[in-house]
Amino acid sequence: MTVTELLSYDAALAAYDPVMGLEVHVELGTRTKMFCGCSTELGAEPNSQTCPTCLGLPGSLPVVNAIGVESAIKIGLALNCEIAEWCRFARKNYFYPDMPKNFQTSQYDEPIAFNGYLDVQLEDGEVFRVEIERAHMEEDTGKSTHVGGATGRIHGASHSLLDYNRAGIPLIEIVTKPIVGAGERAPEVAKAYVAELRELIKALGVSEARMEMGQMRCDVNLSLMPKGSEKFGTRSETKNVNSLRSVERAARFEIQRHAAVLQSGGTIIQETRHFHEDDGSTTSGRVKEEAEDYRYFPEPDLVPVAPSRDWVEELRATLPELPRVRRNRLREDWGINEHDMQSILNAGAVDLIVATIEAGADSAAARKWWMGELARNANEQGKGLDELPMTPADVARVAALVAEGSLNDKLARQVIEGVLAGEGTPDEVVDKRGLKVVSDEGALGAAVDEAIAANAGIADKIRGGKVAAVGALVGAVMKTTRGQADAARVKELILEKLGVSE
Repeated sequence: MTVTELLSYDAALAAYDPVMGLEVHVELGTRTKMFCGCSTELGAEPNSQTCPTCLGLPGSLPVVNAIGVESAIKIGLALNCEIAEWCRFARKNYFYPDMPKNFQTSQYDEPIAFNGYLDVQLEDGEVFRVEIERAHMEEDTGKSTHVGGATGRIHGASHSLLDYNRAGIPLIEIVTKPIVGAGERAPEVAKAYVAELRELIKALGVSEARMEMGQMRCDVNLSLMPKGSEKFGTRSETKNVNSLRSVERAARFEIQRHAAVLQSGGTIIQETRHFHEDDGSTTSGRVKEEAEDYRYFPEPDLVPVAPSRDWVEELRATLPELPRVRRNRLREDWGINEHDMQSILNAGAVDLIVATIEAGADSAAARKWWMGELARNANEQGKGLDELPMTPADVARVAALVAEGSLNDKLARQVIEGVLAGEGTPDEVVDKRGLKVVSDEGALGAAVDEAIAANAGIADKIRGGKVAAVGALVGAVMKTTRGQADAARVKELILEKLGVSE
């Protein structure tokens, strides 16, 4: 099925109701792996962070990472889940080179957290509740690099390289219940859910949840029901989608693809699929196994996990203000509407603005510079705001210089340009570039006199009552002072000298 054979989105939604299931894997930020003491630090030489346990060598025995269990409980509590009084690990058996033990230590029918929900807010303010089936603990696989092919996938490759540094890193898999009732907004709901979950994970401090680095990735399960039916269709599972935009695109593409297959009399195959960033399409991976194909059985080398209720409540008491609650509080504090708050969230600017306010700026100035000049620079460079070489303290200093009258907005933009170019702090850029506002009344008065003399006709119009013409004289003064005058003060001086009041 190619992109050109897709059914239109509107036609697909007219005939079918989408059903989604989202499985999100979160790589925990622990110092050591889930079942051994090997380091989880990124960037090490391939296969240098391994041991007999994570390589599955005979005679090695696993030990559970206590911080991993604690993180799982925190995630479960934040997702309004019930926390199991007793649960255990299982072996998920499959044979693939990226899992050297030939099984993955996971949880099957006894997860640590279950039966929760997460409320997500869509761009128009509507709140949609996504119900959580479970959140369970497991370990990550190694990394395969397929060499010699055109696509980087195993098909067509001449050989594969295996790095087991990632094998055994703690994962939490969060699985939703079937998401129904979203209709045409299903792709938007999927994106909003993953975005809200990412913010929650970051707020808990259990992972950086950077999707571009694989620290958080989403499998998008999708099926269609004919309108009026209550029976779910056959699902596909698009694996390892690693950006918010891609989650939305994958769901949308699969809705159109499924609909086209069904409308043509075809049958949907239960399979995994690969997502392609370049055109937003998916292609077939492999036929999807059922749970029984993995031959789950309890892990004999690990004792059950039985978190006491006192410990669970102690962890509940440590939970931070959750992202949606925090955003609503900040929105009220800042006096902005839902749309503006959503724009700030989409730009990844919430924490930067908060830090800028904490550094001394008022909320309006902090929002103005992060969402204006700095957002423009970030977009031009294809970077996130947090990747720019300008700190919240720098932005707060620029705002202070504007507030005290040392800079106007035009000069402030030049200061930001200098800081981003690596010319130093805001104060150093001001000094190096000579950017302070001309505040000497004598110098300003002389510039105003010069502008009036050079534009006598305009001055006469102003004296005659056409006060709006003062803008031309203000512009002339600003040109003379290279934009370093206070425009409002210049206007006052011109009107005073011409004997005119507004």
